[in-house]
This record gives sequence, structure tokens and C-alpha cells, in this order.
Amino acid sequence: MSNTFQALVVDKTDTFSVEVKPVAMEELPAGEVLIKVSYSSVNYKDGLASIPNGNIVRNYPFIPGIDLSGVVISSADSRFEAGQSVIATSYGIGVSHFGGFSEYARIPADWVLPLPDGLSLREAMIYGTAGFTAALSIQALEDHGAAPDKGKVLVTGATGGVGGAAVAMLAKLGYQVTASTGRTDEAGYLQVLGAEEVISREDVGSGALKPLDKQLWQAAVDSVGGSPLAAVLSKITYGGAVAASGLTAGTAVQTTVLPFILRGVSLLGIDSVSCPAGRRKDIWQRMATDLKPEVLEALVDREITLDGLPAALEDILNSNIRGRVLVRLS
Repeated sequence: MSNTFQALVVDKTDTFSVEVKPVAMEELPAGEVLIKVSYSSVNYKDGLASIPNGNIVRNYPFIPGIDLSGVVISSADSRFEAGQSVIATSYGIGVSHFGGFSEYARIPADWVLPLPDGLSLREAMIYGTAGFTAALSIQALEDHGAAPDKGKVLVTGATGGVGGAAVAMLAKLGYQVTASTGRTDEAGYLQVLGAEEVISREDVGSGALKPLDKQLWQAAVDSVGGSPLAAVLSKITYGGAVAASGLTAGTAVQTTVLPFILRGVSLLGIDSVSCPAGRRKDIWQRMATDLKPEVLEALVDREITLDGLPAALEDILNSNIRGRVLVRLS
């Protein structure tokens, strides 16, 4: 094994730069598990890590990429052994700890999971953190009482990574899915994923917000936040819930207490970063079994190598990606 390998390195030491360059093995941060990375994927947080004012990276030079799948080269932890296929997402990966845009990664053992039976390393990264967040959202809604026979489920930001995965998973489970998007020209794509109805984001809410509006959906998977989330809350049926995980439409939600105290609506916060290991393992198992859609491959916008990352990172910040971008490392 060579002592150097290729990685996408973000640097701000002198001028800001994003480039593929050689990295020495000893430059990898501490961790019990050394992984030869097979695949990573592009997430919005990775896009923020690639710009000087993204407020993600604190120390430079740095290797972004919050997702990775690959094969263990060596492990100082008895839970893992050389040759084993594994995945690692979230925690500090690609934020405070060198991430997956690299041919090799050294990761703390507590952040690593065995690849579940039923998933390939490639399929795991079609999901990535986006798919995991979608699955967490669905689990939270079902824990709250959502079921296919109780009415329609809304998915906002449906052409994004979280939204597309949520549409496909919910459809696999038999839910009637309404997909909301700012890109209604992608209605055909969303129907392939399983959406029964495609609406514009303006159809969710535009103009003056009504504290309580017509009850349309038993539940919602929301990955955009902001004013659309406030509009969604006003249209959830009695006792329903919204699983919220994103902020692409902003962090301020101008709502009232009325959906909560007059209709018993619940707002469920979804955090994929610090999700406990036991729940994380259970969710990935569902992603390999009952949540795994037959149309999983349809989520892939493109597959690239390290050289294609700068353009893809710019695209995700500009909302020019439909679904998921896979990064092939080996």
C-alpha cells in the first residue's frame, strides 16, 4: 500500500482553494479503523464545506465528505476486521474529522457500522446521510402513528437527496405520496420514484399564512424548513406530525401555537448527526430491507470521480442536482 493517496483538499491557509491532491497516510486523523474508501456522495453540507464562508470547516487544510463506504484495511477495534465492508456517515465526518472525499479514511470505531446484508457499498452511498435522514423521518412518523391507510403524506424538497429518498421509501411502504418541489418540470422523475401527486412549492404555501388551513396530509417529511414548514403545519390533519430535518428555505418558522393546541399536530425534529448507534443500526437495517425501493438506482443524478467534485459541490449549492451524486473512489 502506497504511503500517499488522492483526496479532495479544502485549504484556507493562504488563499482559499479546493483541489484534488496527494495526501500522506500519516496526515489522516486518529481513529481505530483504516478504510479503503469505495464510494462517497455529495451532500449540501459538503457544498458548504467547499466555500470560504460555509461555516462548516474550522481547521484547514481539510478533507470534506460526510459519507463513505468501503473496506477495512486494518482495525485496532475487535468489532471490525480487515476485508470487512463498512459504512460511516455523520458524527464529525467531513466536518471536524477528515471525510470521505479521499481514497483512504481513518475513522473512530464508534462511528463505523458493518454494511447491512442486502446493500452493496454503492447502494449504501446512493442513500448516504440523505437517505438515512429520510429513513429516520419515516421511522419517527410511524412511531407517532402514521400508516398507509390514514391518508396522504407530503414530502417537501422532493427533488433533493432527502426528499427523493423519502418519496421512494414511502411509496415502497404503500403510502400515498404527494411530492412538493420548486422544479415541477421534474414531475416525471418524482412519479418514477412513486409520487402519486406532484405539486409546486407555491401550492404548499404562498402569500399570507393561515394559522389553520384545510387539512390535507396525515404527515409530512420536510427537508426545507422556513416559511414552507409553517404552511405545512397548518395543513396537517388532526393528530398528525411533521418530521423536520432541513433549512434550505431558512431557519425562521413563523407559525402559531394553533396547529399544536387545536389539532394536536406534532413537530418532530430529525437529527442524523448524533443519532445513537443502536437506532442508527436499526434504521440502516430497514434501509436494506423493507424501506429499500426497487427504484433506488433512479435516485442517482450522476456518478463521478474525485476530479468531478468541484463542479458537483457548486451544483448542489445552486440546487442543480436531482437526487444524489455518487463519488467513486475505487
